[in-house]
Amino acid sequence: MIQHGLGLLVRPRSQWRTIGDLPESSMVTLALYPCLMAILPAIAWYYGTSQVGWIVGEHGTPIKLTEDSALIICILFYFTMIACVGVIGYFIHWMAETYGAQSTLSKGIVISGYTATPLFLAGLVGFYPILWLDMLVGVTAISWSVYLMYLGIPIVMKIPTERGFLFSSAVLAIALVILICLMVGSVILWDFGAAPAFTD
Repeated sequence: MIQHGLGLLVRPRSQWRTIGDLPESSMVTLALYPCLMAILPAIAWYYGTSQVGWIVGEHGTPIKLTEDSALIICILFYFTMIACVGVIGYFIHWMAETYGAQSTLSKGIVISGYTATPLFLAGLVGFYPILWLDMLVGVTAISWSVYLMYLGIPIVMKIPTERGFLFSSAVLAIALVILICLMVGSVILWDFGAAPAFTD
């Protein structure tokens, strides 16, 4: 399971072919991959926001969340990551027939989950929150994830590259819509008691 994720970072094309050739029973098992990987950024950001903190300006004291507040937010963060991977995976499966591909829900989730591998690993910067570093690593991870998606969908779905490009573009559009929904959802959750509480 983990070896496929690491393989996508160093030899993505051959690793996608390996994933695409797996039987359906293996796909169901691999669908659990995001549940494991999402733990990494959740723990990292819990530690970073509650124990290390971040500094605004050149000479400021670290701003930290209380441990209770950080725990609630990071648990919500974990389940949100899982939900996003699941929703994108569902839409990959749902749109597959339109682009002439045979798919199952587990295959869609596997593509979505493994595409998010760079994002899960980039979440480890949360152990030591520095704005410029987080932004640099985040942009790099997003770029690599988009590349993995455009590379992986035609290989795993066994469709021509041109059709895979259109398929991937549609999935990317859905991911952007989900991002907007997350922003709106965050504001709503803040009103319902999940707002961050800072230490004195």
